[in-house]
Amino acid sequence: MSRYRRAQVPGATYFFTVNLLNRRSDLLVRHIDLLRETVRATRSRHPFHIDAWVVLPDHMHCVWTLPDGDADFALRWKVIKFAFARRLPKTEILTATQRSRGERGIWQRRYWEHLIQDERDYRHHVDYVHRNPLKHGLVERVADWPYSSFHRAVGAGIYPVDWCGDEAEGFARDAD
Repeated sequence: MSRYRRAQVPGATYFFTVNLLNRRSDLLVRHIDLLRETVRATRSRHPFHIDAWVVLPDHMHCVWTLPDGDADFALRWKVIKFAFARRLPKTEILTATQRSRGERGIWQRRYWEHLIQDERDYRHHVDYVHRNPLKHGLVERVADWPYSSFHRAVGAGIYPVDWCGDEAEGFARDAD
């Protein structure tokens, strides 16, 4: 089995993509209140700052900054994924491997993580997070997607409410 190397820098800022196993599911938005509650509970035990976050039906992107001296984002994702899955009804079909490991068939086992390198990289990834519902054709304007930190950023004066308007110019065609 491959050993994945992850950049672990205490107090750093990271971009993440976390996917459901079933990429045709709408589980994340259908259970958005449970997801929010799970993230709040995790942050109370294992603090981190949410720089940006968007939840789409089958995956989510976020940018987090960890506390000084702490690089354990893996623990936070483990807690979020486990706590969210534990509170959902068991309706998914499991493989023999999933059953033998005591897993749920909800999340992809891995996730994408990227250590933010500088201010330009930070801006690119935060913008990517906020544009993602538009990229996936879920809305015609970024402001129309309700499950995004974009609204908080507008309130803080970081973006105008009509940012990215009705067009997706400037998109990085990153894979989800």
